[in-house]
Amino acid sequence: MYRHHNWQGALLDYPVSKVVCVGSNYAMHIREMGSATPEEPVLFIKPETSLCDLGQPLALPQGMGEVHHEVELAVLIGSTLKQATEEHVRQAIAGYGVALDLTLRELQGKLKKAGRPWEKAKGFDNACPISGFIPAAEFHGDPQNTPLSLTVNGDVRQQGTTADMIHPILPLIAYISRFFTLRAGDVVLTGTPEGVGALHSGDELAIGFDHRELTTRVL
Repeated sequence: MYRHHNWQGALLDYPVSKVVCVGSNYAMHIREMGSATPEEPVLFIKPETSLCDLGQPLALPQGMGEVHHEVELAVLIGSTLKQATEEHVRQAIAGYGVALDLTLRELQGKLKKAGRPWEKAKGFDNACPISGFIPAAEFHGDPQNTPLSLTVNGDVRQQGTTADMIHPILPLIAYISRFFTLRAGDVVLTGTPEGVGALHSGDELAIGFDHRELTTRVL
């Protein structure tokens, strides 16, 4: 069972709960998906059962079509946020990590076309492999200017920086807190840069985050 932990693997004393995600938060990703830029953040939720350890081999759902990778900055919430200001958000952030927002792309396309919710394509079991977190006080870089990358079998698929977000971290989380109360242990995923694509059994992945690297593979 997944537990929140730090980058070195030590367990963190936060409950595991929901993951609030934002879609279409990088212009180049919007372009590659053929979508329009939304006026407000596009929010959706992954349940706690979607969380798994990014450092462990990834088990993809079978018989459901292509599973696409989306590398994202993950933010761990350390205290309750409701109708929060940006300063409240700053004080409530417990740490930063990196996650994959795994997506059943064909299913998502069908659901979108039918005008239906697409949680099934985003919230399935193990749809949110996530790293350990670097405590906010120990994060020496700028979370709003942090490089992200994903390499598959030696080929760079995704490469970007959080500086390219349409909705930056603090106002984004403040916006989320207008609709969903965020509690300690909740995670916010902040969107993905361009270069998303399918994963296959046997793929070797290297995920870059804040000049650190984490490796994993697909079962």
